[in-house]
Amino acid sequence: MTNTLYDALIAPHAQSERPFLDCDDGTTLTYGAFVRRVAQLAHVLADSGVTPGDRVVVQAPKVADAIALYGAAVQAGAVYLPLNTAYTQAELSYFIEDADPRVVVCDTKDQPAISELCAPISATVLTLGADGAGSLPDAADRAPDQFHTVARGPDDLAALLYTSGTTGRSKGAMLSHNNLLSNARALTDLWEITDQDRLIHALPIFHTHGLFVAMNTSLLAGAHVRFMAAFKPDAIIAEIPKSTLLMGVPTFYTRLLDDPRLARDLCEGMRLFVSGSAPLLAETHAAFSERTGHQILERYGMTETNMITSNPYNGDRIPGTVGYPLPGTEVIITDPETGAPLPAGEIGMIEVRGDNVFQGYRNMPEKTAEELRATGFFITGDLGIQTDDGRVSIVGRQKDLIISGGYNIYPKEIEDVVNDIDGVLESAVFGVPHADFGESVLAAVVLEQGADLGSDAIAAKVEPLLARFKHPRRYILTDALPRNTMGKVQKNVLRDAHKT
Repeated sequence: MTNTLYDALIAPHAQSERPFLDCDDGTTLTYGAFVRRVAQLAHVLADSGVTPGDRVVVQAPKVADAIALYGAAVQAGAVYLPLNTAYTQAELSYFIEDADPRVVVCDTKDQPAISELCAPISATVLTLGADGAGSLPDAADRAPDQFHTVARGPDDLAALLYTSGTTGRSKGAMLSHNNLLSNARALTDLWEITDQDRLIHALPIFHTHGLFVAMNTSLLAGAHVRFMAAFKPDAIIAEIPKSTLLMGVPTFYTRLLDDPRLARDLCEGMRLFVSGSAPLLAETHAAFSERTGHQILERYGMTETNMITSNPYNGDRIPGTVGYPLPGTEVIITDPETGAPLPAGEIGMIEVRGDNVFQGYRNMPEKTAEELRATGFFITGDLGIQTDDGRVSIVGRQKDLIISGGYNIYPKEIEDVVNDIDGVLESAVFGVPHADFGESVLAAVVLEQGADLGSDAIAAKVEPLLARFKHPRRYILTDALPRNTMGKVQKNVLRDAHKT
């Protein structure tokens, strides 16, 4: 059995002219053409000085060449690092400094700013625009369509994804070929994905869900993909009758439910609707089932582990649960204080062990040791409960992570920005339930005595420093933050007070 991403996901399609990507412009890229494009892009990376283990940072629009670039990175033996396209220059500076990439690929419009950030590390900057043009595709067009694949082993790194905590710096999760490939194989088997499937892909490709869950399984199975730059309800509705799979976040499903065209007859050819990246409300699950006759399959994963659990393909998909551990993955519930395993039915920390679990955090051995036990179990930070037969439900998060529209949002990062504003004494950022986005971000702000600062002024100062999805929807000016007897801010009190 092949044990690297290129050998398993890409090389087998070299002679295939089956359709792979149907793009927004009406063009279709075959599997064979994709393999050849991957080789051309691998030449560009190698010509730019990329050697095995080098990082390739990508903050580029969702176009076909962006997926081919992922394949090119693994073919060239590099470590692929996708970044959210909404990140500001201030946010990017840390990632680029910490990752120390050999090549950075960015949107054409961002080239001047990115080049400035990369100057201290002498990284090569290449461009790829939303129209598919740029210095990267230009160079690839001139390159040979065959490339001698760099030999890599299953434990060599294939990707680096950054995930923040509620305290400290962002952490770069190091993912090996085996981490990603083992997970893709488990999901492809579990969800019975084959070359007869056509996936509607409207997710971003800079995080685990859109890139590793959706694309790796499609490549492994040889599935056909309708590759959309963004989620647009009209486009999704138009593609459903021609497709069999949709992978999305809860927001996808709440938006589709707002459309009266969503009905059983529209979905009769669909095989599976998957939801992840944020909790799916039970009412959304029930409403979708009633309208379409399909039960949404909810699963659970993290950047550090890829997918951990899934509701069954054949079996009960119970709202409010995330199903069973994937084959080859162990899940235990432990006492958050002692780490001792808890019996079924008790709430505790979710810990996971398996080939899917990452290799540690880049440049952070102490943080790695803190969250990755010597036994191989990763401490997720999520609190959950497990039934006697192994079904898992997530009941809360030990940290104050907010998940809105499928994006992880970490309060401390926002609080640091707000607290730096002249006139702000302190702040507390928290999430409240939102039917569409899962959670909405709010900020409680205490001003310094005599400060003349309104909510609009605070929002204006925050706007250029954080990606839009992190912006608080509301700033609540208050005289003091609620605290317990130990002086810790009680965000549960804030959530309860402002949840409606």
